Amino acid sequence: MPPAPAAAAPAATVIAVEDIGLTFPSKSGEATVALFDVSCRFAPGKVTAIIGPSGCGKSTLLQIVRGFLTPTRGKLRFVRLGAEDTAGAPPHMATVWQAFNLFPWRTIIDNVAFGLEVAGVAKAERLARAKKALAAVDLSGFEQKYPRQLSGGMRQRVGIARALVMEPEVLLLDEPFGALDAQTRLVLQEQLATLVETSGTTAILVTHSIEEAILLADTILVMTARPGRIAAEIVNDLPHPRSMATTHDPGFSVLFDRIYGLLRQEVIRAMATEGGDA
Repeated sequence: MPPAPAAAAPAATVIAVEDIGLTFPSKSGEATVALFDVSCRFAPGKVTAIIGPSGCGKSTLLQIVRGFLTPTRGKLRFVRLGAEDTAGAPPHMATVWQAFNLFPWRTIIDNVAFGLEVAGVAKAERLARAKKALAAVDLSGFEQKYPRQLSGGMRQRVGIARALVMEPEVLLLDEPFGALDAQTRLVLQEQLATLVETSGTTAILVTHSIEEAILLADTILVMTARPGRIAAEIVNDLPHPRSMATTHDPGFSVLFDRIYGLLRQEVIRAMATEGGDA
């Protein structure tokens, strides 16, 4: 009997944001327009960074993609790529937040395995997968420690492992290194770049850092001050793998200056108004 054909790999998903707007009501009666006519696409297997001034709606857009917020207008589509483009269900997503959000009473390996536990994965399998995810972020040997026994950078790596263990099709990163010191942030940027490049996962990164966007992203979306719109979509052709050595590449400086030039006036506009969500 001939062997059964291998199961086809699931089709990749393009996330299409089409003319999305979001308005928040307020007690004063004057509504706040957070996003206005935002259109963009997040390509499968690529890293897209969203950068803009504080309060421009970067995290709001991420939460719409995640399904946590419903836009006031426009639509979000998930397009499965195959012989023909077909609309599909939302891909499996996982999120890494700026806050560590670890359970202090659970060991590190049990924190990482928590999502698998909720999903009903057998104990032996979930612990094996959690151990593998911890190894991917260089935390082998810390499985039985508790969050209080780890540094901030190590706890954020636990957060990344907790997302990766779920084997998401799309990884959402909301200022994941914003609470860390500069030196730790640089090291984790390099580690995350390597992890994403080797996994082929689609990633969407919200950041305030131009440097971080250039080091990690294939495409950079620059947003305006509130109401947030896409001011520019920039393709990053700097070669992989990228590390701090990339910052000495002449192309890095060109990209940095271009993004800063787009952001400068928007940041000034944002500073002239009251702050809001990122």
